[in-house]
Amino acid sequence: MLASSTADTGELPALNPEARPVDRRRPALVRGLLGALAAINLPGKAYARVMLSRAKHRSLAGHPRMARRIASWIPFYEYGPDEYFTADGAPAAIAERRRAGFDRLATRLATGKAKTIEQSRALAGIVSDVSFTSHYRVPFQFRSMAQQRLEPGCLLWAAEGAQVQDLDGNQAYDVTGSYGVNLLGNDFYKGSIERGAELVRELGPILGSYHPIIADIARRLLAISRQDEVSFHMSGTEAVMQAVRLARYHTGRSHVVRFCGSYHGWWDGVQAGIGNPRPSIELYTLKEMSATTLEVLRMRKDIACVLVNPLQALHPNASAPSDSTLISAGRSAKFDKAAYTEWLRQLREICSERGIVLIFDEVFLGFRLARGGAQEYFGVQADLVTYGKTLGGGLPIGVLCGRRRYMQRFRADQPTNFCFARGTFNSHPYVLGAMHEFLAALERPEVLASYAVLDEVWDGRCRRLNARLAELDLPVRIENMTSVATVLYTQPGRYHWMLQYYLRDAGIYLSWIGTGRLIFNHAWSEEDFEQFARRFVAAAEAMRADGWWWSGPELTTRSIKRRVLRETLRAALRRRP
Repeated sequence: MLASSTADTGELPALNPEARPVDRRRPALVRGLLGALAAINLPGKAYARVMLSRAKHRSLAGHPRMARRIASWIPFYEYGPDEYFTADGAPAAIAERRRAGFDRLATRLATGKAKTIEQSRALAGIVSDVSFTSHYRVPFQFRSMAQQRLEPGCLLWAAEGAQVQDLDGNQAYDVTGSYGVNLLGNDFYKGSIERGAELVRELGPILGSYHPIIADIARRLLAISRQDEVSFHMSGTEAVMQAVRLARYHTGRSHVVRFCGSYHGWWDGVQAGIGNPRPSIELYTLKEMSATTLEVLRMRKDIACVLVNPLQALHPNASAPSDSTLISAGRSAKFDKAAYTEWLRQLREICSERGIVLIFDEVFLGFRLARGGAQEYFGVQADLVTYGKTLGGGLPIGVLCGRRRYMQRFRADQPTNFCFARGTFNSHPYVLGAMHEFLAALERPEVLASYAVLDEVWDGRCRRLNARLAELDLPVRIENMTSVATVLYTQPGRYHWMLQYYLRDAGIYLSWIGTGRLIFNHAWSEEDFEQFARRFVAAAEAMRADGWWWSGPELTTRSIKRRVLRETLRAALRRRP
């Protein structure tokens, strides 16, 4: 099956057939050109350049420089009071339903939340993170009115079980997952921090030296990761920075390969495209699940390492889903464990063959898929693996584990040739204490038993929710990879981003990217998920009743994109001097 697919299309089996990077036969002219270049044995430059271009995803996410350039051309414009409710061409009667529903929703979101909203609003002018996230909750054309009227608040006072509580005492089911930190439940991390602080209380925040607990932590980490050495850092981003730096140091090569849409922290070295104001240097952004990419890795001599974020298995070659980019029903996701396992296996073979360092960035997913992380779950061993988030037991952490040949920061025969890396808060005693509690929890019999049925539990929960949504003919579905999920929409529409506010109104607490990512912690009971499912369905029904999912024969994904393009061009022409 694999051989047939590769021979026909040049691609490995794709996770989502509708979003395959290049799933068509090569044009005859391209095939002829490649054959000619190979035949005359242009050793590197022309043929390698063509292959590198073919290994890039066709989307803007696969062309970071072009994405930044186009982003700089797109002007800001917004809809007025009338067009706000008819951006999809809906008739006047539907627009009135939406307007009335919008007013009712705004009133409900504000009722009983005065303290939370007032204090959240005050933060927007003084905390840059709050200002940024409030600007990117919805597509920018709808931003102003959403900011003014739909204010869910960003402050919390308490957390217990599966729920969080705002400053006014309102409770909601938390599916933010604290960006991946919350794996074992809110109550567990409170206890980890308290117990961990007690373990190191006598030493306190003495930095530079080590608390003896570090030896036990290192032993546990190396057993889990099946690696030789470990280094401690202050964040996941720093752990990735060190992994890339060591790979370049030991291979003597310049370039890093990351895959289209993947996130590896916000530093320039691995962040490409929109969001990075300057070009990333010595970085190739290639498409995942691609035989062409494997060929590029096989033929090039300048690649030091390949970065893999296993979270991309849920939506290969697509950026992290966010409601701010929902201009139609274009979000897609599909997890195929067997196909992704085969991809990683072949990637491992090529990296071993070519002396390329294979790095698994498990900062987000580490310990969520399995006790041994993605390495255990997919059965593929990396050369270096980074962890963070949940590993700190509720406190900030970054960790790098790897083979000794790559972890060494100096050359024994060259005393002035070393790879320096330190950090003031590396191995902070209080972080080590909380980390010890987390690693100890992973060895509890009930936690080990839960991993054995993890896929069965979460796949079953999401399947039941999807069946309920389908039975009610609601245009919403959930796609999951164990306890990480994203919301998909089954019909074209301009207002899918509104669902995040109906969910908040129903008592479901989301992060600023909205329905793009739902992160459940593993302490959720069947009753917790049932309550969540009821609220989710009720929110979707309320949104449909208010007319946001109106659909007509002329409303298609293509028509929506064309309309947005025309609007953008008109706004750009008006902006010209």
